[in-house]
Amino acid sequence: MNKAQLVEAIADKVGGRQQAADAVDAVLDAIVRAVVAGDRVSVTGFGSFEKVERPARYARNPQTGERVRVKKTSVPRFRAGQGFKDLVSGTKKLPKGGEVSVKKAPKGSLSGGASASATVKKAAAKKATTAKKAAARTTVAKKTTATAKKTVAKKTTATAKKTTPVAKKAATAAKKTTAVKATAAKKTTAAAKKTAPAAKKATPATKAPATKKATARKTTAKKTTARKK
Repeated sequence: MNKAQLVEAIADKVGGRQQAADAVDAVLDAIVRAVVAGDRVSVTGFGSFEKVERPARYARNPQTGERVRVKKTSVPRFRAGQGFKDLVSGTKKLPKGGEVSVKKAPKGSLSGGASASATVKKAAAKKATTAKKAAARTTVAKKTTATAKKTVAKKTTATAKKTTPVAKKAATAAKKTTAVKATAAKKTTAAAKKTAPAAKKATPATKAPATKKATARKTTAKKTTARKK
């Protein structure tokens, strides 16, 4: 059965072919819009329509047998209700005339038909609200990031300012230490220079007695030799 045949099948029950076509189009449009928006259209006793996320996977090309990667996608899915299953399986008998009897849906449980438009509107409103909340969160996050950056910059600048005087004091102390060491070195060098001439003068005075003793010994030795002769 195609769409035209479906329209013909219900035309007598809704008051004409045009009314049946409009009713079928309205029901199908409401179901499709609700499922695309991510809602689940459930008709008790008949079944439910929903959107299913299919993850990325590998498949094989039936013609070539080549392995092909299939991207992540969303697909519609229909699940038959228990009453529909029972009629198809033969557990329940299908009435020959009149409408198929299904359980009456609880109030607010139907998402198809006339109430589907309201469901779509609610879904759109929810999406708009979610988008506004996300935008508000993004704005708050940006403001928080900017404030944090400014605070870090201020703290860094203050730390740098505090560190600069300490560095200057350390440099001044190093300069003073270097000057003291240089002055001490100069004094040590001057003292060494003064000590050198004194050492030179002390050397001849120390050697003089030894020379005199050697001369006296030589004279004594000469005299002794002359007496022996």
